[in-house]
This record gives sequence, C-alpha cells and structure tokens, in this order.
Amino acid sequence: MSLNPLSLNGRTLEGGGQLLRLALSLSALTYIPIRIWDIRANRAARKPNQPAGGLKPAHLAAVEWLAKATAAETQGMGKGSSELHFKPLRRDLGTTSGQDEDRSSAQATTEVSVWQDIYDGDRLSRRDTRIPLSSPGSVCLILQAILPYLLFHALDAVPDLIQNQRNRAVSVPIRVTIEGGTNVSKSPSIEYVNQVLVPLLVEKLSVPTITTKIIKRGWSSGRADVGAVQFDLKPFASGSRLSRFEFTCRGDVIRLHVSILAPGSSVRNSLRDKVTKKLLSHHPDVGISYPVDEDTGNGARLYLLIVAETSNGYRLGRDCLWDRKVNASTLETVATIVTKELEQELDCGGCVDEYMQDQLVVFQALAEGRSIVDSGKDNHASLHTQTARWVAEQLLGSTFDERGSCSGCGFKVGEDFTERSTQQAVKESVADLVQMKIS
Repeated sequence: MSLNPLSLNGRTLEGGGQLLRLALSLSALTYIPIRIWDIRANRAARKPNQPAGGLKPAHLAAVEWLAKATAAETQGMGKGSSELHFKPLRRDLGTTSGQDEDRSSAQATTEVSVWQDIYDGDRLSRRDTRIPLSSPGSVCLILQAILPYLLFHALDAVPDLIQNQRNRAVSVPIRVTIEGGTNVSKSPSIEYVNQVLVPLLVEKLSVPTITTKIIKRGWSSGRADVGAVQFDLKPFASGSRLSRFEFTCRGDVIRLHVSILAPGSSVRNSLRDKVTKKLLSHHPDVGISYPVDEDTGNGARLYLLIVAETSNGYRLGRDCLWDRKVNASTLETVATIVTKELEQELDCGGCVDEYMQDQLVVFQALAEGRSIVDSGKDNHASLHTQTARWVAEQLLGSTFDERGSCSGCGFKVGEDFTERSTQQAVKESVADLVQMKIS
C-alpha cells in the first residue's frame, strides 16, 4: 500500500519558512511524501515589485540537497515556486570515494551523489558533502532544514558502502559545508548556533558531537557577502532512539557571554563598555566573558549576542544585527535592545529563549516518551513553535499539550517509518468501513 502525499497548507499559523523546512526534513527522514502549497504565503515582499512568498534561494538549496540525498521525485522545485511536491524514494545514498575512485565509480555513474567518502586506508573515516549558495541566505536555517535527517537517518546502515563492516552499526562522522550568510537578518547567527543550540543539543539531548568552523563570514548587511561554515557531526547509531528529556528547573544565571562584531576597535570597545555596565546593573555578582570580539571591516555591519548560562546548564540568548550605518547613537540603542530583551527572557523563568523553543520541537517529536520544555510564565508558545508542533503532529503523529509537553513517536534510527504510516492508514480505512456498515 503506497502512501498518498500529505498535503500541507503553507499559510498555516506562521506561514513562512519554518513550516517548509521542518516538513521537508521530516519527509526526507520518514519517506512520507508531501505536498505544500501557498509556500511562505504569509511573508511580505522585502522590496517593491518583488514577489512575496515562494521558494527563495536558501530554501531551494535545502530542498535540492534533500531531494538528491533521497532521490526524491519533485515538482515545483524552482525559485519563486509557491507549490512543491516532494516524494523521497531511496533509502541508500550515492557517494563518490575521496581516495579510491574505482570503489564507487559504477554507482556514481547512475546516481546523483551528495556524499564524498573519505577513506583512511580501507576504513571509511568520514563522509563529506557541500551545499552551495550564491547569495547570503542563512547558513544556519539551511542547517536547521537538514540536521534531523543527518542525525537520525543512519548513514552507517548502507552495507555496500562500508566494506568489512556489513554487520556492524558504526556511526560514520559527517562533514557538511554550507555556503551562504553567517550573520543574516531575521535568522539565527553562527554565534547563536555555537553558543546556544549546539551546547543544548550535545549536553542536554546527548547528541553525539557537533563542531563548527567558520571558513568565511557571510553578511546580509553592508555589502552582501557570501561565506561558508563547516559542520562536523556524528549521527546517532543505527537502531538507537533519542531518549525523553526534560528542560525544567532553569537555575540561576552564573555567567554571561558577550559576543561583539563591529567595525573598528574603538566601536567594539565602546559597545563592550556599554553592554558590560548594563549587565552588571542587573547581575552585579555574575562573571562576564567575551568569546567573540571581531572587526567586521564594514561601517554597516554590527552584531551583538548576549548569552546567559545557568547553574543547571541551560543557555538563553538574545541578539541584534544592525543593518544600517553605525553612528553615535547606534551603540547605546543596540546595547539597550539586547540587554532589555535578555532580561525579559530571564524574567519569564523558562529554560530556553523564544528562538530555541521551535528548534527543539522536532527533537521532542522524535524522542521516545514524554519530553518537556519549560518555556516560562504561562508556557507561552511562539508562533514559530506552534507551527513546528503542527507540522510534527501531521507527519509523525506526535502530540503536544498546552504546557509544552510532547508524547514523541520514538523514532528508531534507520527504521522504515512508512510501515507505521501504512499500518495506521489501514486501521483508519477499516474503521471507516466498520462505521459505514454500522450506519
């Protein structure tokens, strides 16, 4: 019994890129075909005479990579497209060998390769892939779209590509290089990923390992500039499941981390002094570190991130990317905005900030058992979070309650999830038939 495409209205809730990214990610992971229409329809055009909504270059880069990785049948995979059909087909991946071209040359001639296998002698030591982008679209949002697939797909379960290890579940390290912007308006920065997202995933969710290396910064402000980031990670082992997790009892703020990217040392020092003074007025006994202090070399590029680290290992961040020319009043404005927003986050009492809420939804939905993320007073869920929950419910059947608690589907790394969906479809068909007879 083949599955019919799951239809998703792209206008639902937030109606932007969040819905598209998560739906694609889960479709690629579970091999459930999807159809999304009115893609990003709630997004207004950034400039006059530009079309609103539809696939932008960064969205398209993620779609194209996932389509190649899963040999998906697609329709509407083009810039500006407002409707996309995505049907993943292949569970094994085409690769090319980095050191022995004959090892996979026959396969490479018949398949589109997304991976290059790197060997240490006869041992497969790493898989590499690259996602190109000619504009400074967000590197971190592309990562968001493919990360669940990378972590849970069980690349190590491809027997003909891991010689002499056919009966062993060995998790092979992955290196993903993504081109685009590292500091982009209305997107998480690479600093936020490094200092908030990655520590939470590794330390709280036991994700094996994720490290990042900025090859070149990319900016959407000032003169548009395309950069690249290298991500090294190790997927979950085949057959494993993500255990339930609880983000509760935040604890006290024990350290503050201030990252500043600004033009010239005098500007950076001035901003540092202003931020430090404001933070000490709220947290006089808390130490402050400055992990990033970098010259942007451009008068219209300024970025500030402040991260609060707590006694129970949580991290909450707030930031600002200034996209106009820096003048005398800019530094006070930026320092005030970010410190004020961080204090508002801390006053809510949650374990995560507003922008981390929605990024944890997919992990709650895939985990085994009930996972809880305390988002603070009233357990308010952002619109992005509500959208992510809705998508997860549609594709995985995971359920969320008003407190942010989720009954996950217990996804088994490497499993054929379509078997579950097929069984559920059969049960529903039988139930419909029984109801018809009763009626």
